[in-house]
Amino acid sequence: MDFILQGIYEAFHLLLTGDEETYFAIKSTIYTSSIAIMITLFIGMPLGFCLGYYNFRGRKVLRLISDTGLAMPTVAIGLILYALLSYRGPLGSFGLLFTLKAVIIGQICLSLPIVISLTASAIENMDKKHMLLLKSYHLSGLESVKAVLFENRYSLMVVVASAYGRIVAEVGVAMMIGGNIKWFTRTITTAISLETNKGEFAMGIALAFVLIAIAFLVNLSIVGLKRFDR
Repeated sequence: MDFILQGIYEAFHLLLTGDEETYFAIKSTIYTSSIAIMITLFIGMPLGFCLGYYNFRGRKVLRLISDTGLAMPTVAIGLILYALLSYRGPLGSFGLLFTLKAVIIGQICLSLPIVISLTASAIENMDKKHMLLLKSYHLSGLESVKAVLFENRYSLMVVVASAYGRIVAEVGVAMMIGGNIKWFTRTITTAISLETNKGEFAMGIALAFVLIAIAFLVNLSIVGLKRFDR
């Protein structure tokens, strides 16, 4: 018990004194996850909307592929990306392996199926009466899209929170294609894994606090947006 209390005390000391190594991992995580979620939303939201709103040939197959991506082990995704980005792989000439750009690519691959599938589900599960009411207004194509997105705004906020939570807390892909290189590609999760294995609980606990705080702030912002909307 004493080592846990000592670890918590040292964790607060690291955070309050601005320990450079701790804050580098925090900055790397915020940097990579923020870029990854913006790219993912830009690509995934329209695809998820089309998958949930329109009925076309091959829709079920695409939905099955997207849903399968939800259950893909992170280690498997990391292995595939490692093979593609390694110096012997087809994308090796770009020199992306063991860089933060590779971590961003990995985070996009992880979060894209989440955004596509959950967005499609949110659109599909929209109240049928509500959908018929919107169609009765004879809105234009773009107006219909805006109306449907507005009616599902709370569900879409949860989609964003779920995807962001997945990539912030991810460790397998970041470890495999990021390399967990100190002062270069080390993120919160890879640092926690490394420091815990070394028996350095203080930094691990400090970074875990930060992860929990990020998750709390994301959910708090959603609650705040809901109240603001009312």
